[in-house]
Amino acid sequence: MSATVKGPASYFPSIEKKYGRPIAEWKDLIRSSPLTKHMELVTWLKTEHGLGHGHANALVAHTLAEAADK
Repeated sequence: MSATVKGPASYFPSIEKKYGRPIAEWKDLIRSSPLTKHMELVTWLKTEHGLGHGHANALVAHTLAEAADK
């Protein structure tokens, strides 16, 4: 039995299903954006790419956390 995914990554299956792009592609978009602040990126994903707030927030949080770990 696999462990339950928690936190921002728990949204990933529904993000891929709803918006038709793999998570890696969304993360690449976030990393390539000239924006750097969390809420700026969330707003950008919502306005430019039509994501809902929760999905945009989860993607940004996970992507920025990865960058901070490097």
